[in-house]
Amino acid sequence: MARKIDWESQIGRRLKLRDLHVFVTIVQRGSMAKAAEHLGVSQPAVSEIIADLEHAVGVRLLDRGPQGVTPTMYGQEMIERSRAAFDELKQGITAIEALADPTVGTVRIGCAQSLMSTVLSPVIERFSLQYRGVRLHVQDVVTSTLDLPELRERSLDVVLARLVRPLDVSEDMNVEVLFNDEMVVAAGRQSPWAQRDQIDIAELVDEPWILTRPGTWNHTTVADAFRARGLDLPTVCVTTFSVDIRNDLLATGRFLTAFPRSFVNVHADRFSLKILPVKLPARPWPVEIITLKNRTLNPVVQRFIDHVRAFTSTMGAGSTVEKRAV
Repeated sequence: MARKIDWESQIGRRLKLRDLHVFVTIVQRGSMAKAAEHLGVSQPAVSEIIADLEHAVGVRLLDRGPQGVTPTMYGQEMIERSRAAFDELKQGITAIEALADPTVGTVRIGCAQSLMSTVLSPVIERFSLQYRGVRLHVQDVVTSTLDLPELRERSLDVVLARLVRPLDVSEDMNVEVLFNDEMVVAAGRQSPWAQRDQIDIAELVDEPWILTRPGTWNHTTVADAFRARGLDLPTVCVTTFSVDIRNDLLATGRFLTAFPRSFVNVHADRFSLKILPVKLPARPWPVEIITLKNRTLNPVVQRFIDHVRAFTSTMGAGSTVEKRAV
């Protein structure tokens, strides 16, 4: 029979945030000696704290070995809960600071590369004019894997993504559809194809293509369009997620690629792009904003999300914001 832990006598009066901080530091550093050095305390003091912590919860949290320490399955659970507890405490302090000055704080944003210049840059430009004291940290994320570990580990507050299968997102995340985009075939304006009013995709089978890797929406949509005509996918000359590389190569007039319609609409003049009159499978491609469930967002993050909603409300095929929690 599992031993029942009495909260009041074993945890409430004995467990301190300092103990959790020491425990997390040991796991991060891989040994008690390194943790003690990092914390500026003696190793016996660190060992005593861990011994008291393990006694309080009634299970072994760390396995000791010649290579250092590793968390047990109980320790791993304690790590996850400690991370959440410290994050909530930080968010609470940030929220308290925001009550005194709602124009300061930090927003940590993950963004798919194809949305950075289409959505994120215009939103940042407008947001920063109103909230000059807010710091925005932006990180490129690849969302085709549907994993988003940075969000789960709380190193990001919010993610802007184009998910291939949004319903597959983990149940610990909130997903909000901002608008539905679609894929189009694009070329540089110098391309001879840019002068055509009608193009059958079968005519493009021998052209040099730039696509993202197999399994992504970009690659799959183009491949399915050719298969619908009984053709194999043309040779992909360049495989890349880089928007810059694709734009540079399209400018030569030799290459073709597939882009989200919203990207070409925003940047057609800047990068001399032209949407070709090529029929692709009609598949709405949701652009979504993702946050972690059961996590209190500080007010500055919430204000940023409101700005994203406002900016994207008229983009894409659907102007009505749809909310989903999965």
